[in-house]
Order: sequence, then structure tokens, then C-alpha cells
Amino acid sequence: MPFEIPFFDMDAFVHATLAEDLGPTGKDVTSESVIPADVRFNGVMDSRDAITAAGLPIAVAFFQALDPLMEIDLLVEEGAQVPAGTELMRLKGNARAMLTAERSALNTVQHLSGIATMTRQYVDAIAGTGCTLLDTRKTIPGLRLLEKYATRIGGATNHRMGLWDAAMIKDNHVAVAGGVAEAVARAKNAGVERIILEVDSIAQIEPGLAAGASHLLLDNMDADMLREAVARIAGRVPTEASGGVTLETIRAKAETGVTYISVGRLTQSAPAADIGLDFAQV
Repeated sequence: MPFEIPFFDMDAFVHATLAEDLGPTGKDVTSESVIPADVRFNGVMDSRDAITAAGLPIAVAFFQALDPLMEIDLLVEEGAQVPAGTELMRLKGNARAMLTAERSALNTVQHLSGIATMTRQYVDAIAGTGCTLLDTRKTIPGLRLLEKYATRIGGATNHRMGLWDAAMIKDNHVAVAGGVAEAVARAKNAGVERIILEVDSIAQIEPGLAAGASHLLLDNMDADMLREAVARIAGRVPTEASGGVTLETIRAKAETGVTYISVGRLTQSAPAADIGLDFAQV
């Protein structure tokens, strides 16, 4: 898959991440004291797990930020599903640059590939149901664009990117407004086009739809209740199952006929992929 992250500033991310690691002195004291400046390394990044690969072009940017002449061969494409033991990239260049960039590059690829790999498991679990997997806003501060990119690489569709691109009316909003109809009406009167309404009971469906909700989030409903809710909504707006969804429960919920299922653990709980980088002096 092509590498594309709208609104993501690659250069700024790479330089800020390296600056965090290099600290106020701007030096890798270990590499500069142990490795002669002119030593060159060959390197191989490989996966010790079966993964869905994500973030490799960012790793390239880390290495080339410190050695613009570094030779790098990407061996797998973004989104490729590869078995354990697969070589992901080969590198040749300045040894100090490789060692200094190593952890930033690996942290990024491990984290994003971990998210993409878990996402692919959930996508595969609902294959054939017609249901679409969504991510959520449960992301690490500062990494949302990258983490939501990784869920796309894994086969999911992005939900809201932030607070700015849709209204999502939840129980606290409803409590303050005085009811689902009142809350939706206020958003409608404010000119909001996308109004997602969270409902946790069948009784909230009709008032929410009548007031103008354009998407119903069916919160923490079991499969039987979801099936009833979908039947009552009858295709008038998209439906979304959310809350406590696991690999063990997702298919039963997808088979109820909901349009979407959102899963927070994709970005909140995905384990890092086991990816390593080995060097040898040229």
C-alpha cells in the first residue's frame, strides 16, 4: 500500500523524536565515544513475529535524517502480511547514524505494525459479514495520525479524527441537555451535519432519529439487543456497535446487521510487534 498520511509532517516528527532521544547535548554519547566516525555498517531489520507491516517509510526517514547517503532497500510493502523471520529492510551506511536512529526507527515500526497486525485480526474475524471495522479516539496523545494510519493499513476505516469533524453525543451530553432529542436538536440547530448519537437503550432510538441524528452508536449492547435495534432502525441511518468488543465477540455482533463496529483496543491495547535490527561492520 502507498505511504500517505494526510496532515502528517514527517520531517517535524522525525526531528522532534530524534531531538527527544539526543537531549540537550544533541549527542549519542555511546556511539560517539565507542564507534569511529568513518566506520560503516550493513544492517538488516527483520520481524520475529508474523505481522502486518506498517511504518517502514518512517524508519527510512529516521536513518536518512542522520545519513542522507545511507543506502536503504525496503523489502516489503506497507500493509504486507509477512511470516516471522521476514527481512523488512536492508541498510548500508554510517555506523554512528544507524546506531543513533535505531531505537526511534524500531519503536515506530514496532508500534505501528503491532496496531496494524491486531487490526487485521479483527478485520479477518468479521470477513463476509458486510460490517466495517472502525477505530476510535483512544490514541496516545501526539500519535493519533500515525496510529490511525496503522489501523487503515490493517484494513479498518477511521472513525472521527478528532472533536472537530463530527458531533458525537454521549450520555454526559444527554444528561446536561435533558434527553437525546434535546441534545440532537441543539447540534442540529448549530448547523452540525454529522451527528452521531450514542444510545444505550431501545427507547432512545426513535427520539434520536426524529430529532435528526445521522448515525446511531449502539453502546454496550449484546448481540440480541443489537439485532432488535438494527431491525427498528431499519436502515434509516448507519448503525455502530461499540463497547467491550473483543476478538471472541466481534463476529456475533457483526452478524446482527450493524453497519460498523468500533474497537478502542486497536490503538489502546495493541502489543508492539517483535522487530529487530542487526548490524555488521562493512
